[in-house]
Amino acid sequence: MIEGIEIAVDREAAVVTAREPLTVLSSAFVRGGLTTARAIVNLHVRKNISEVETDGLLPRFADRRGIRGPWVGLLTSAWTEKGVVAEASGFGLTALAVVTVGLSNRIAAGETPVAAWAPSTINSIVVVDGAPEAAALVNAAMTITEVKTALLAAVDLRCDDGRLASGTSTDAVVVAATGRGPRCRFGGPISDFGWVVARAAREALDAGIRRWIEEHP
Repeated sequence: MIEGIEIAVDREAAVVTAREPLTVLSSAFVRGGLTTARAIVNLHVRKNISEVETDGLLPRFADRRGIRGPWVGLLTSAWTEKGVVAEASGFGLTALAVVTVGLSNRIAAGETPVAAWAPSTINSIVVVDGAPEAAALVNAAMTITEVKTALLAAVDLRCDDGRLASGTSTDAVVVAATGRGPRCRFGGPISDFGWVVARAAREALDAGIRRWIEEHP
């Protein structure tokens, strides 16, 4: 594990909390983009929830749980209690991945038409004990997405129309860093930073994808 980082996974949410602020790059529903945060909240919501119904859900949850701000917030219709945690280390870096996986709303990017908003189903959170530059965080988010799509291809996951799925309709990704340790300029799959991110993400996503498939024959 990473010193100062705690992970809680239950039926309501998967929550990562940090003793010191993290640098975070994300596509999060609340406070997405490049920011700092002491917590990352991935909240479970029902599958058919409308966007208007989501107003205030994350702040109320954070208040009830006593989650110290600032935080970034994600929504998922996947069962958060089935979230998977994985760790990878190397090159003086440690990465922790926390993912939730649901595959019912499969799409092929660039092929599937525009549709109404829905809560995210594959949410990938990776926290690294390192000091990446901002560009490395962007690169690492790309690396996580490459891992996800490669794993879906490996199990031949198909959309309803038979096309190979690249993901689900509103997947989200979070990459966070402690700012400690070696300075990292790159986050691609063969960089030091990207390698540990990819290893942790691959282990967690592979387990989550395969479990969902086993439970939905």
